[in-house]
Amino acid sequence: MAGRTRGTSAGLDRRRIAAAAVALVDRDGLERFGVRRLAQELGVDPMSIYHHIKGKPALLDAMSEAVLADVAVFTDDTASGDWEEVARRTAHGYREMAYRHPRVFPLLVTRAQTSPVAVSALEKLVTAMRAASLPDQVVADAPMVLFGFLNGHLLSRTIDEPGATPEFDATAYPAMAALSPLMTGFGSLPEFDRMLDTVLAGIKDRAARSAA
Repeated sequence: MAGRTRGTSAGLDRRRIAAAAVALVDRDGLERFGVRRLAQELGVDPMSIYHHIKGKPALLDAMSEAVLADVAVFTDDTASGDWEEVARRTAHGYREMAYRHPRVFPLLVTRAQTSPVAVSALEKLVTAMRAASLPDQVVADAPMVLFGFLNGHLLSRTIDEPGATPEFDATAYPAMAALSPLMTGFGSLPEFDRMLDTVLAGIKDRAARSAA
């Protein structure tokens, strides 16, 4: 596609640029991503992109915001104000996004997420938790606890191929070998829900102990 001259907008805006960048990384990976390659994909001069988004770090943030918008749509369907329901729907939406964009997902793990769409998701969660009268310190810690789990779990699952139940040498590692049959469904939804249950149970337990 022939490039446009410098300064020609070609109908560009932040949303279109971010969507094209996400599609490019989905296809080719972050290691090959650059503004020049994106400009070639859009058929414009690189300076046309910089007119809308000031530099590569801002472009990476725009990409993160674009994929997080999918999670916002998912959580908008939450009918109940129950904080556990809000947390579960947020977690499931985040998981779906990670599996749709596994090559973009590392950006969400390695860069601070302070965009309005990211903070709005947290606002829904902490509002529901405060409405349930959970102690403020528990509420303040909950997003870090939840997303610490989500980022670590999903990063490992989207990088590694889904596999069978792990096997351990029963002589060298008898306890791990005994538990191996329970470590099923690597990357599966049932595995995710088991671990999410543990995280939410921990938050509830801490809230109960703090209120006692």
